[in-house]
Amino acid sequence: MMPADRPLTVPAASRLGPEHPDRARILTAHAAAMEAGSAGYADPGTGLFVLTAAWLADRGSCCTNGCRHCPYVEQ
Repeated sequence: MMPADRPLTVPAASRLGPEHPDRARILTAHAAAMEAGSAGYADPGTGLFVLTAAWLADRGSCCTNGCRHCPYVEQ
């Protein structure tokens, strides 16, 4: 399976839309985790662990669990 045609830093709108109230904080946490080479980060609103797009891309395929930063989802 090939990743979607977008940078790993840009989530699919269906998973993290521009209207999400914590979008900026989520993208900041995601970028910091990717820069650090971490598998994920703590969601700023819930504290739940969220996998980064880089980790998911390295996995090699979509797991169909609805991951926020899934690099395989087109929209």
